[in-house]
Amino acid sequence: MKEFLLKTPDLGDTEKIELVRWLCKEGQSIKEGDEVIELVTDKAAFPVESPYSGTLKKIIMEAGSVVKKGDILGIMDINE
Repeated sequence: MKEFLLKTPDLGDTEKIELVRWLCKEGQSIKEGDEVIELVTDKAAFPVESPYSGTLKKIIMEAGSVVKKGDILGIMDINE
């Protein structure tokens, strides 16, 4: 297995991004394309999909956190 860092994607020109909720739990299996995080800006809500299949190893940023582009939100163990 290989580690993959789930990061805040580029959501365009926005000043505040809030991690509203995790849609999975630590230790949970995730398939590529599954929605794992919900982010909200002052303009819209954005579900974030997993680019890989694997397991959510660790949640770094909790729900309610204000984050910025590139922040590490969680760590996955991915299947290669």
